[in-house]
Amino acid sequence: MKFNVLGIESTAHTFSVGIFDGEKILANERDTFTTVEGGMIPNKVAEHHVEIKNEILKRALEKAKIKIEDVDLIAYSEGPGLAPCLKVGRDFAVELGEKYKKKILGVNHIVAHFMHEDKYRIFGESLSIAVGNAFDKFAREIGLGFPGGPKVEEMAKNGKYVKLPYSVKGMDVDFSGIVSRAIQLYHQGYSKEDLCYSLQETCFAMLIEVAERALAHCEKNEVLLIGGVAASKRFSKMLSDMCIARDVKAYTVPLEYAGDQGAMIAYQGFLERERVQKEFDFNPRWRIDDIETFWKK
Repeated sequence: MKFNVLGIESTAHTFSVGIFDGEKILANERDTFTTVEGGMIPNKVAEHHVEIKNEILKRALEKAKIKIEDVDLIAYSEGPGLAPCLKVGRDFAVELGEKYKKKILGVNHIVAHFMHEDKYRIFGESLSIAVGNAFDKFAREIGLGFPGGPKVEEMAKNGKYVKLPYSVKGMDVDFSGIVSRAIQLYHQGYSKEDLCYSLQETCFAMLIEVAERALAHCEKNEVLLIGGVAASKRFSKMLSDMCIARDVKAYTVPLEYAGDQGAMIAYQGFLERERVQKEFDFNPRWRIDDIETFWKK
């Protein structure tokens, strides 16, 4: 069915506008806040989003070859994410919705990464920071700039292993202590290459361990890797190796849809298009196991 949904993504470093027409993705334009040194300061990132939002919208509409008047629904990332950044996306969605008399929906960013309609259970999680944030924090401390993940992965290619804390607690992981120790070792003279390699290998090994345990416990035969970390070739390889050993299937989301982007928000908005929302807010700590079931089976 033809039903044009415009999706606005602004949870963190990326501002993106995607358009989905009910059958295919027509556009997926984005711009990412980056630095040569230093990290991601939420208010600075929000300023970036404000500066480029209209240009990204224009590019998306041109790519989709439609006008804003042709949009049937505007969806935005309601959470989780950084509050100043979420606010920019929410305000832009409300502004457009009111100006052009369009229906508005806020959707969960994490569920949108799955691009699927279902119920979700959190079986394991990070007790402190996410793995991507861990790489960003370490990269900032050693002067690699932001975002850190790709730079850590590149530098790791020339490194060798240095022992770092390995913190798995049941089905949960904790990355904060690992990053702190890696930073300590850096100031003690260990090379960036060795520490990037060790940080990456240790964090990914922790995630592979809990993923394998979840597979066994839930008696599943498939694993899907999503989110920005899905862009890591090393993590995809480690996951694939584990799944081959267990005789299960491993899938990694295509690179274009691995990180934060508007297409996933537009698609999720399409799935939830029958839902009515009267108040438009943002929720930095919105968990997927707190989501009300909107879809009727």
